[in-house]
Amino acid sequence: MTQQAPLAGIRVLEIGTGFTLAYCGKLLADFGAVVVKAEAPGGDPLRRAPPLVQGQSALFAWLTTNRRSVTTTDLAPLLAGADVLLDGRAPGRRTPIPGEEDPGLIRCDLSWFGETGPYARFAGTDAVARALAGVFFCTGPVEGPPMVLDGFPGETLTGLAAGIATLAALLSRAEGGRRLEANVLETNLAVSEYYVTQALLTPGLVRRQGRDRFFPTWPMGVYPCAEGTYLGVSVVTPAQWRGFCDMLGLPALGADPDLVVGPNRIARLPEIEAAFAPRLLTRRAADWHVECLERRLPCAVVPDMATLLRTEQHRGRGAFAAVQMGDARFEAPVLPHRLPKSPPAAGGIAPRLGADDGMAAPPPRARPARRATTPPLDGVTILDLSMGWAGPLCTRMLGDLGATILKVEAIQYPDWWRGLDPRPAFFAEKQYETNPRYNALNRNKTGITLDLSSAEGAALLKRLVAQCDAVVENYAREVLPKLGLGYAELSAVRPDLVMVSMPAFGAEGPWRDARAYGSTLEHASGLPSVAGEDGTPPVTSHLAFGDPVGGYNAATATLLALLHRQRTGQGQHVDLAQVECIMQFTAPWLISQAATGAPLPRRGNRHPVHVPQGCFPCAGEDRWIVVAVTDDAAWRGLCGVIGAEDLAGLDAAARRGRQAELESTIAAWTLGQDADAAMAALQAAGVAAGVCRNPIHLMEDPQLVARGVFQPIERKFVGRHLQLSAPFREAGAGPLPVRRAAPTLGEDNAAVLGGRLGLDAAEMARLEAAGVIGTEAVPIAG
Repeated sequence: MTQQAPLAGIRVLEIGTGFTLAYCGKLLADFGAVVVKAEAPGGDPLRRAPPLVQGQSALFAWLTTNRRSVTTTDLAPLLAGADVLLDGRAPGRRTPIPGEEDPGLIRCDLSWFGETGPYARFAGTDAVARALAGVFFCTGPVEGPPMVLDGFPGETLTGLAAGIATLAALLSRAEGGRRLEANVLETNLAVSEYYVTQALLTPGLVRRQGRDRFFPTWPMGVYPCAEGTYLGVSVVTPAQWRGFCDMLGLPALGADPDLVVGPNRIARLPEIEAAFAPRLLTRRAADWHVECLERRLPCAVVPDMATLLRTEQHRGRGAFAAVQMGDARFEAPVLPHRLPKSPPAAGGIAPRLGADDGMAAPPPRARPARRATTPPLDGVTILDLSMGWAGPLCTRMLGDLGATILKVEAIQYPDWWRGLDPRPAFFAEKQYETNPRYNALNRNKTGITLDLSSAEGAALLKRLVAQCDAVVENYAREVLPKLGLGYAELSAVRPDLVMVSMPAFGAEGPWRDARAYGSTLEHASGLPSVAGEDGTPPVTSHLAFGDPVGGYNAATATLLALLHRQRTGQGQHVDLAQVECIMQFTAPWLISQAATGAPLPRRGNRHPVHVPQGCFPCAGEDRWIVVAVTDDAAWRGLCGVIGAEDLAGLDAAARRGRQAELESTIAAWTLGQDADAAMAALQAAGVAAGVCRNPIHLMEDPQLVARGVFQPIERKFVGRHLQLSAPFREAGAGPLPVRRAAPTLGEDNAAVLGGRLGLDAAEMARLEAAGVIGTEAVPIAG
């Protein structure tokens, strides 16, 4: 790692355990920080996580490349020489370390549920925290149980959240130190936020629609094709629906005016699916995919892990690199934040336990003598050219951290998450101002309109760019360059500009022009091939999982590029392939494929270590609880609660051999229990358990209420409503504030174009008459 790395010279001490901690540490280490991992003498429990190669965890090796491992219990000298402390110890179990309260230290505390509140001391697992976050409820068969995605997706996302908060703190460390916190529950609310906002529109339809069925978008799911291959289909817009039907030789369906929007298609689902599903079986998924690329339809081949590893698009971009673990060598994902002037380390060597026990403690760090009091991104200005979910989520988080966000739309092409309805009433009644999804993703932003296809609009944008530190955009690859607004043109007016683009598959390679939604990204990542039960077809785990994942990664990439600029004065253009972001979530299976020749088995709602684990029915309609037995002590506690003391002596191996029987025993007890009461009883006995929350009820969850996670705000056209807080906060404080509601269309034209750029009233009126700016959306034919 060269001195050009964004974090070169930064020293990090990592204590505790957990995938969240490890992934955050990986992020910092792979971008140049010296990360010292302090382990117990027996080693981090993740050293035993599958897949095992030569008795060692290949997954843990991937997580800890480019790190140092020490087993010393004297952490004070290491902390004295650190800039950052990552603390993964459970709340209430943290032994004080001399110097940890130094006001100049950047510290991030990681937990399952937060440092305070009624769940703060709960036992947690990835599945339990995500169940409480409402992630699972809408996935799986209608009759249940909800589908629990295996692996570490919740903790991976939380590692990114902790990384975002830490990187922002490093960007402003001259102002002082910070004590931060992030937790798995609150981070994963971003995944279920779509359903929370949908509940404001159609509360009765926030439920499981069936396997690969997600309201209000359809067709969307995985469909079998010839020769045992699978195609991931996502059809949203009227034009995509017509194109999909034309491709399959069903023009009458495409022309049916009743089917222009997704909910109407869902109402006729059996009829429509019976028409197109057999036609997909006539060709291989790869052949359909070629035609989808030509027609610009958001569909993708759903690969297994072996196919994913040899896919030309990913290999050509260097998405995989070798990890060395003792004598073993295997490929694993590279971090997706490909900063061209300061890329992440590709692969590396995993440290042996205690490999660095003899290292000399670094000299004590000279830190600021104060704790920072201003938002970490105060003074940073970001131009937001993104729409939908992923890009706006990125800029929302940066805005929450104090950046000024200038969101640009056009009256002819407003943010498509305002709505896709082409009918006249949508515009006449300004329904585009009422969509709760748009309002949720665009708070803490300033909103203007500019028609970038006009010479005047493009010129005004360049004038704004000259005043901005970064641009975030998620247009199709060719759009901005065709408008003369590519990085070359924008950096000509701001040479140190940071720009983050978010193409689905990257700006290079055979799939560079592919269209995609968050579901397309999940399909292409291979995640459906490892979800669900063994022997069943691949299955989608979420309506649009790729979107929140892309948003978190784009915020990370933006901050890394700003840190590089702070160090070197150089701007750069980051090509963030969103599919590579979600491929990080396939790591356990992909690494197993690379290291052993086969992926880890698909287990449905079971777990490779927590035995038993499942999603069990409770009293009442559609009420469920996730229970995960993490060790023998937890099993004994569970047996005591459910009155099965005769089974308490079973060890993990015995329990694994009797999983079906034990799951039936647990279900017989939970079926007679209120879900929240069952959770309380099991948690009191030390058992990781969490209600599988319906997203409709998240705003009433006791932990989220106690921590003020949903904040009230007023907005024109909507009135008073609740906003989900950022997934990180200053420790001991409330959530980062929602300072203003999402802007109405063109709301800040006068303040920005007049105030920042100095346009007078006459010029503004002329631009509005010409349609370059405005405050009312206009329908576009087609």
